[in-house]
Amino acid sequence: MEPNEIFAQRLKNARVMKGLSMDDLVHRMDHIVSKMTVSKYENCQLSPNSSVLVSLSRALDLPFDYFFRPFTLEVNSVKFRKNNKKLSAKLENSIKETMLDLIERYIYIEEICHAAVNFKSPATDIVHNNEDVKKAVRQVRAAWDIGSDGILNVIELLEEHGVKVMEFDAPGSFDGLSSVVNGIYPVVILNKSFSSERKRFTALHELGHLILNFASGISESDEEKLCNFFASEMLISEEVFKRRLGITRHDISYQELKELQIRFGISCEALMHKARLYDVISEQRYKTFRVLKSKNAVLKTMIERSLYPAEESCRFVSLVYKALSSELITVSKAASLLNQSTEQVRKDLTLV
Repeated sequence: MEPNEIFAQRLKNARVMKGLSMDDLVHRMDHIVSKMTVSKYENCQLSPNSSVLVSLSRALDLPFDYFFRPFTLEVNSVKFRKNNKKLSAKLENSIKETMLDLIERYIYIEEICHAAVNFKSPATDIVHNNEDVKKAVRQVRAAWDIGSDGILNVIELLEEHGVKVMEFDAPGSFDGLSSVVNGIYPVVILNKSFSSERKRFTALHELGHLILNFASGISESDEEKLCNFFASEMLISEEVFKRRLGITRHDISYQELKELQIRFGISCEALMHKARLYDVISEQRYKTFRVLKSKNAVLKTMIERSLYPAEESCRFVSLVYKALSSELITVSKAASLLNQSTEQVRKDLTLV
């Protein structure tokens, strides 16, 4: 692509990525250009001068270099699950462009550092029910050498095995999504504002969508339930759960739930749901718990409190600084990959 074509595509991608209309962008630029001019920029009919470029960079909160970075990855397909009805077209497009931008930069830096990880699903059998999911969980735990104890860091685990994880500022109604770019690169997208426990559960739920081979004819709602079960089993298996709480209980104390939450990074709400699912408690006892939680503000606060250490995706940034400290890329290139200023990169680069 020619430089002006690269700029035109990058500008449109950035605007959509930030969830802005052309009018929104013009407003952010204090109307130094018109909507018609922005349209001409995006359609490669006009090139901006240096002062407009600076204004675009500030309005879109992206470094100057971003707009002229050559495309290194041709994206042929991105598919989201159809059942996420809460996802507006605008938000879906914003997530899609953000994801594609990250994937492009991620693949580039992996190639520079010779750190590419090929993704391969450890689960091979067809999934019809919860028992099949348990078998898939055992296959994943064995293949990824997890053992039966808690998973220390879910996001790190996924990235170590070839899943690109990204976090996105989104409304509370959005949990997460997964997709496979070009049929090769699996991606999990998480809501950045969620608690650690919810992120861990969501990340594993989305992993379920990526690796489980669902039987034909399974409905979307049943697929969601099976992925929830997969996430729950990955965090703490039925065997471990019953060994710690017992096979049958009438009452369960908050302190018991709290200990499991801290050790396994699963919420108290999910633990109580698990207790009902495994018949550790009765349906009536679970309903009582739900009622008490809704009526007792103190109990609700305790149950919903996040206690597990925060997790975030760090691998991409780590690879960029590895390449920079190894002199495989320049500070300017690192800034372009990180979508930061060169000043910020120099500030963050501390050699020991």
